[in-house]
Amino acid sequence: MKFIYPDGKKCALTFSFDDNQAFDIRLIEIFDKYGMKGTFNINSGTLGVTADQNCDGNIYVEPDKVKEVYKDHEVAIHGVEHKFIAGLTDSMIVNEFLDDRRALEALTGKLIQGCAYAFGWHNEHIMGILKTLGIKYARGVDATNGFFPPQDFLDWKPTCHQGDDNLMDLGQQFLSVPGYIELPLMYVWGHSYEFGRSGNWTDIEEFCKMMSGKDFIWYATNMEICEYINATRSLEFSADGKKAYNPTLIEVFFEKDDKVASIKPGEFIEV
Repeated sequence: MKFIYPDGKKCALTFSFDDNQAFDIRLIEIFDKYGMKGTFNINSGTLGVTADQNCDGNIYVEPDKVKEVYKDHEVAIHGVEHKFIAGLTDSMIVNEFLDDRRALEALTGKLIQGCAYAFGWHNEHIMGILKTLGIKYARGVDATNGFFPPQDFLDWKPTCHQGDDNLMDLGQQFLSVPGYIELPLMYVWGHSYEFGRSGNWTDIEEFCKMMSGKDFIWYATNMEICEYINATRSLEFSADGKKAYNPTLIEVFFEKDDKVASIKPGEFIEV
C-alpha cells in the first residue's frame, strides 16, 4: 500500500514566508499567477508598523488587510514580537505564541494551528509547549536538501531557503523525484523582503514558473500537507494487514494495482 497525495498526485510543493512585510503582497501575486500555495508566518505585534515607526525602515501589512491579502493562502504564527525564545521564561514563551494565535484568529476568522520558530530556534521543551497550545506543526530553518516528509511536524525542516544557490537544481531534481520516496515533498522557506530589498523578483518567479502546471504536483499550504500526512499515519489496520480503517475526516489516497484508490473518512476496506 503506497500512499499518494489527494486525487492521485505523486508529489507536494509548499512554501513558507516569514515576518509579514508589505512585500508579501507582491510575492502573493506571483504565487497566484503560477498556482502556488504558501504559508505566511506573522508577528501580529508588527502589523501596521510603518517605516517611520521603527529603526529598520520596514513597512508591514496593515492588520485590517490581513484577511484579504492572505485569503487564498495560510496564515500561521511566528510570535507576537519575533522574540528569541531561548532567553524567555515558559510563561513568556506561552504569551509570545498564544497571544499571536489569538490576534491572528481574530483578524482572519480562521483556526490557526501552524507556526514558524523565530530565528529557527527550538528544542524538545519548546515543541512540548507548542503542542499544549494546540499547534500542529512548526518549521525551523535547517535545510535538508531532500524531499522526505518530516517525522515530527513540530520539528519540520524545509528542503531549502529561497536564496540557496541550488534552488533551481533542487526543483529540477524534484520534478523527477525517485519512486522510492513515499509522499515526496519540496518545502521552500524565506522572507519576501529578501526579494523586495534587492529588487530581484526574477529568481522566485522563474522557480514558480518552472514548477507550475504539473498534474502530478499537489500545490498545498503547510497545514494541508501536515493534516494529510498525519491522516495517512492514523489509518488502522487489521492484524493480517489486509483491511484498513480511516478514523480521520480526511480521504486518504493510495496506489493499488497501479491504479489510484482511496479510503474515505470512517470507511473500513480491504486493501
